[in-house]
Amino acid sequence: MKNIIITPMTFEPVYEQQAEIVERKGIGHPDTICDYLAENLSRELCKWYLENFGAIMHHNVDKALLVGGVAKPEFGGGEVIEPIEIYLVGRAILERDGKRLENVEEFVRETVEEWISKNLRHLDPKRHIKVHARLKPGSKDLVGLFEGFQKNGEIPSANDTSFGVGFAPFDTLEKAVYETERFLNSEKIKQEHPEIGEDIKVMGVRIADRIRLTVALAFVSRHIKSEKDYFAKKEEILRKTKEYIQELIGREVELYINTGDKRSTASQEGNFYITVTGTSAEQGDDGQVGRGNRVNGLITPYRPMSLEAAAGKNPISHVGKIYNTVANKISNRVVQEIEDVQEAYCYIVSQIGKPINEPQVLDVKVRTKRDIKGIEEPIRRIAEEELELMPEVWKGFLEGRYPVA
Repeated sequence: MKNIIITPMTFEPVYEQQAEIVERKGIGHPDTICDYLAENLSRELCKWYLENFGAIMHHNVDKALLVGGVAKPEFGGGEVIEPIEIYLVGRAILERDGKRLENVEEFVRETVEEWISKNLRHLDPKRHIKVHARLKPGSKDLVGLFEGFQKNGEIPSANDTSFGVGFAPFDTLEKAVYETERFLNSEKIKQEHPEIGEDIKVMGVRIADRIRLTVALAFVSRHIKSEKDYFAKKEEILRKTKEYIQELIGREVELYINTGDKRSTASQEGNFYITVTGTSAEQGDDGQVGRGNRVNGLITPYRPMSLEAAAGKNPISHVGKIYNTVANKISNRVVQEIEDVQEAYCYIVSQIGKPINEPQVLDVKVRTKRDIKGIEEPIRRIAEEELELMPEVWKGFLEGRYPVA
């Protein structure tokens, strides 16, 4: 593979720079909801294709929009007045050889209801959600490109000229941001604090050695009795989260939750982040595919990133999805398997119509004190192995092993 390039990192590590910013949007954030609904629709379409056509057909359902509803939360209860509207839009083969997906609207609605029922505890998909499906056939050239390799038993051809990037490992700030959201959305903490909603956003800032985490957390109003109860529970959650993260990363952090809150005074009503459903999608915010986490679960402006919306793209040939996942797999393997490699970046670029495992370039950059020539071969071997496995990566997406947000 002449297009595999291996070079040393010659730039300052992110974690040694004076400042760093990292963000993560939790599963209940409107943007993340859109990502997962698009991906779930792609996955269910793939299953339907395999069952009815014996092969996955061309589709890209990577356009989704969430229009926030109207709600009236109040301590001890509240109600959703107008539902959240979700538009799932894309291209998909819906008919072949006399077989047809008869009721597209119902099929899409069922995928939405299934995901929401499993992941958003206080959102009733039948009462709080209105689904709009807009799936139409793909363009003749892209459909033809997709079907050509299937008929001939060839390696899938790239559906687009695009690139994917990955890096490993997470540094301290990245780990702190990622694990803070995971902790707050864990089953254990939800059992202890059912008032924690799924809409959680964590913004991490590091200045020199000082780490500050700012959390936006949608509280569920039915589990909050009063203003006093709200602030007491917020302080308890803050304490537990801070203890957990500090022990995990082995250093002190500053942690803040809902910094826009204000206590009531004699002359002014207080301000609190409470919701009926545990997500700001009920009124406070709208959502869109591709505006949230990258495939590694973070938004990292100090690292290489692709702006591709991986969610909802077909897992067979769309490199906007496949390359970002494989780039992260290569980066992680290089760090884990090759001694004295501190970190690795991977960049992969496709060319439309060419086999997906023959990129224009696959560039691996490593940070190491070793002579780069001494580790070129094992790095190249890892890259070649992952390229060889690339035509089978779709199975991991279908099984949910590779996250898209």
